Amino acid sequence: MMKITGKFLLFLVASLQIEAQSNDWPVFRGRNDLSGNTGFEFPAQPVLQWSLPTGSKTKSSPVINNGMIFFGNDKGTLYAVGTDGRIKWKYETGSQLEAPPLVYDNKVIAGSYDGVLRAVNKSTGKLLWSYSSENQIVGSANVWISGKKAGIVFGSYDFYLHCVDPASGKLMWKIETDNYINGTPAVTADRIVFGGCDGIIRVADPLAGKAKDNINIGVYIAASPALSGDKAYFGDYDGTFYCANLATKKVEWKVPPEDGTGAFLAIPAISKSAVLIGNEDKNLYCYNSANGKLNWKYRTNGRIVGSAVVTPSRILFGSMDGNIHMLGLADGKRTWSFNAGAPVSSSPAVTIDSFYFLTEDGRLLSFGAKNRQNNPLCNSVTSL
Repeated sequence: MMKITGKFLLFLVASLQIEAQSNDWPVFRGRNDLSGNTGFEFPAQPVLQWSLPTGSKTKSSPVINNGMIFFGNDKGTLYAVGTDGRIKWKYETGSQLEAPPLVYDNKVIAGSYDGVLRAVNKSTGKLLWSYSSENQIVGSANVWISGKKAGIVFGSYDFYLHCVDPASGKLMWKIETDNYINGTPAVTADRIVFGGCDGIIRVADPLAGKAKDNINIGVYIAASPALSGDKAYFGDYDGTFYCANLATKKVEWKVPPEDGTGAFLAIPAISKSAVLIGNEDKNLYCYNSANGKLNWKYRTNGRIVGSAVVTPSRILFGSMDGNIHMLGLADGKRTWSFNAGAPVSSSPAVTIDSFYFLTEDGRLLSFGAKNRQNNPLCNSVTSL
């Protein structure tokens, strides 16, 4: 019998974690830090595996856990769909679900326009708890974990960042800001970082439930920061892109807008040495993460409001021109594209062999290395 050493056990646990992560995308942007990156590659020439219509418009984005895909739509329906393209359950909230869901423990957690954060059982879709803020929720919830403690955090148009208990939905704490909070809070081990319409990047202590540092940008921040170590990357509504150092509480560099630059409504994707973000001026920008120098930009035919996902060699994103684009990370050259037939404002959810997009007309699209010819839902793609 093989002797199991401590080193081997650690390796085994790490391997199991990697395998689990390769088939899960349980939080918006794939990681709690919202960095939108993955260590494995997309198929070089993916094909559409199936298309599932829902009959209602959506601006949500999908998340994935244990072979189930979760998303909401403008009608207020929260969906659970298998990777075979078949609906497992639906839960009706009665209010528009723009915020992507969060999967944590045995729960799917989603906020809606009526200001309510709901948790439903991820296997059955039955309501477990609900928590009411005082105004609409358009950004996804996130989760922080410290030892045996955890909290679900989300922003609301009631000017507060809320933190509720994952088990009961009861309020743990809330932090007041000076305006609406649109985006999703980014989370690392000891920080919650978020911006909002008051133009301030706030850094909060999750255990104390208090903002400990502020970086005043002075311009409306429509989306969320993405984190890498002590660095926070984000864009503002005027078209300036920033790298802020959370340790020094200063902006390390910023890229001012040029003539024609629009608002940044997306969250950056961070690779090893680059940071990438789409803009309302129809361009996807790739900056050097160390100094903000422009590496390249790629122009589409529509506004880019969804956030991209980056691998070691490729970048994947959708555009309001109705196309899904895949580019080479090194040079920004297009390697693949797909005409979805409707605007794409969602961010992709990614696993080791597939990726998923929502179109604004309410279709969930599944892409992979080869078509599943035995899936009858493939027939629905003829309408594209």
